[in-house]
Amino acid sequence: MSKMEFKAESKKLLDLMINSIYTHKEIFLRELISNANDAIDKLYFRSLTDQTVGLAREDFEIKLAVDRDARTLTISDNGIGMTREELENNLGTIAKSGSLDFKQQNELDDNVDVIGQFGVGFYSAFMVSERVVVETRAFGSEEAYRWESTGVDGYTIDPCEKDSFGTTITLWIKPNGEEEYDEFLDQYRIQGLVKKYSDYIRYPIRMEMSTSKVKEGTGVDGKDPEYETVSELRTLNSMIPIWRKQKSELTDDDYNRFYQEKFYDFQNPLKVIHTKTEGSATYSALLYIPAQVPYNYYSKDFEKGLQLYTSSVMIMEKCADLLPDYFSFVRGIVDSEDLSLNISRETLQHDRQLKLIAKSLEKKIKSELQKMLKTDRETYLKFYQNFGLQLKYGLYSDYGVHKEELKDLVLFYSSSEQKLVTLAEYVERMKEDQKAIYYASGDAVEHIDHLPQVEMVKDKGYEILYLTDDIDEFALQMLQTYQDKPFQSVSSANLDLETEEEKKENQKQEEEYQPLFDAMKETLGDKVKAVRLSNKLKSHPVCLTNDGMISLEMEKVLNAMPNNQKVKAERVLEINASHPIFEKLKALKDQDSDKLAAYTNILYTQACMIEGLPVEDPVAYANEVCKLLLDETK
Repeated sequence: MSKMEFKAESKKLLDLMINSIYTHKEIFLRELISNANDAIDKLYFRSLTDQTVGLAREDFEIKLAVDRDARTLTISDNGIGMTREELENNLGTIAKSGSLDFKQQNELDDNVDVIGQFGVGFYSAFMVSERVVVETRAFGSEEAYRWESTGVDGYTIDPCEKDSFGTTITLWIKPNGEEEYDEFLDQYRIQGLVKKYSDYIRYPIRMEMSTSKVKEGTGVDGKDPEYETVSELRTLNSMIPIWRKQKSELTDDDYNRFYQEKFYDFQNPLKVIHTKTEGSATYSALLYIPAQVPYNYYSKDFEKGLQLYTSSVMIMEKCADLLPDYFSFVRGIVDSEDLSLNISRETLQHDRQLKLIAKSLEKKIKSELQKMLKTDRETYLKFYQNFGLQLKYGLYSDYGVHKEELKDLVLFYSSSEQKLVTLAEYVERMKEDQKAIYYASGDAVEHIDHLPQVEMVKDKGYEILYLTDDIDEFALQMLQTYQDKPFQSVSSANLDLETEEEKKENQKQEEEYQPLFDAMKETLGDKVKAVRLSNKLKSHPVCLTNDGMISLEMEKVLNAMPNNQKVKAERVLEINASHPIFEKLKALKDQDSDKLAAYTNILYTQACMIEGLPVEDPVAYANEVCKLLLDETK
């Protein structure tokens, strides 16, 4: 027996491998299976030019075996195997990659897929093992060798007997202690890890699976059945990823079945996006838009991201960097061989290639949504009902940096069409003299439709966008314009809908009745910025409008937030000079200042109630109304 020591720097690296580099212990199986895949790849590559190999592609396989009593897990392959020198170089020197050397020595281009890059994956076995034995025989050699190690203390290499070429790795799984290790002796847990990480390894991964079945001849004539344990060699992996197949090979059922099984959804997806790209960003992707909103989607618990594979081996279950937040509803898989991974192959190094793939995916998702909007409006409306809110958040977030990508995907309810419309459709219908895109905000379409400010705008034949989500007005303010048309709230104090003649008449009346408005402003104090004559009311006596950027609806939204901002819009109480109540107010100005103050308070409170704003003192309001009613009966 020849005992050898790891080099000092290798000891340090091995200690890191066991204790620090890998986040999840279960990764070890992915690494060992990937190494077995590479070993088979090397022999398969050789078989293309060497007839003595004598194996067809379908003859290659990886075998797993679990022995609970002996506490061993075995991974075997019929790949190229290793000589003693290769054992020494590849397993005696940590971070020496035999796969990478093979690729470089044979001058293979990037289209030849070799998984191993770093030569460290093998040592992840020591995270779960107290002892590791490797028995290997190189193809074309009659000699076999046994490599054995318990970790940082070193390793031995000795001759051994092995019937055929290939490699067998046996792990003696650690006993349970502070951490649980028995899971790696459970055949169903091992099967699950293969499905999770190595389902698309291109060679079959097989394992003897023990199951219970009813003994033949028992369980009949009312008798209790007897059971026996039987074993069957089961292939655990799918081998060919669906996303690497041609679209012509796949049916809707294939896509839907894969989605339901992979992402645990009982419904078929609303949209499937299957794309392959080569060039500056080379990858395959299979993306899905769900038919329903995940239960926690609009909560802080939701975690976005696509499953990331490299060479058909899963590296990350949720790679958030591949999706912008406004497309976070997309589920799916991305497979690329061009990504720079960290040494553990668990996380990505943020590089140019990753950004190129993410940008390409973003453009693809957007183009597919635009296509759906144009050619399948009914399906798009279903999508928008679920995820339109996220698109509008995307318009507003990051100071509007994504508005160009999203402005043509958002929809708002139209007062004239009585359905959801795009901004482009609104602008196309604008009247020739229309200066702005008009909108109104509220809790619901029915509520907005009865706002006093809406009446005059509709009467003049202008279409209004009804904003019913809290984010809507913030999003439009961030957008500022669409096709050079500014957005204008119907609650703005400066709506500018009058003719020049009407403006002159309003100015004349404003000056004439300014003393009345001053008296009403004095009554209301700092509740309002001003009391003015209205140019937008038709049948209603009063309404509230706002000066400045903060609207009444934005005030409600901001003040409902948990940080208690106490934001206040610059409110303006507008009076309808053509309403009978205005004559009453004019008379009270000279006859009864106390009653004018009561009318003013009542009208202001009514205007607040119409806007859905809280009433500061409901009791005082009720008392004022009762007092006036009693006065009228005298």
